[in-house]
Amino acid sequence: QVQLVESGGGLVQAGGSLRLSCVASGRTFSSYKIGWFRQAPGKEREFVAATRRSGSATYYADSVKGRFTISRDNAKNTVYLQMNSLKPEDTAIYYCAADGSSSGIPARVPSLYDYWGQGTQVTVSS
Repeated sequence: QVQLVESGGGLVQAGGSLRLSCVASGRTFSSYKIGWFRQAPGKEREFVAATRRSGSATYYADSVKGRFTISRDNAKNTVYLQMNSLKPEDTAIYYCAADGSSSGIPARVPSLYDYWGQGTQVTVSS
C-alpha cells in the first residue's frame, strides 16, 4: 500500500511558477507509475502528467506540454511537478496518484490509478 501527500500549491499570478511535490510512504514506491491530475470546480478530473517507474519517460496533456515538467526521485520517494508560465485556466486542485499495474506506460484515466493523495490547491490569478 502507498500513501501519497501533495504539497506546494498556492496563489500565483499568471505567468508565474510553482513546484508541487508528492511524497509517498512505503518501501515499494519505485514499483509504481505516478501521475498528476487536476480537477477544477464543476469539471471532471483530468490527466496532467505522468512518469514511468524509473522516470525514464514522461507523458503530458497537450494543455501543459512545454510548460510543466514531471520528475521523480525514487531515493526520496518523491515526484515533482514543476509548473511554469501558469495560466488562470490551470487553477484547480492537483492530485498525485500511483498506478501499480504491470503496464510500463502510465495510464491517463483516473479510474486506473490505485492510490491518491488528498490534493493541493493551485490558484492562478489574471
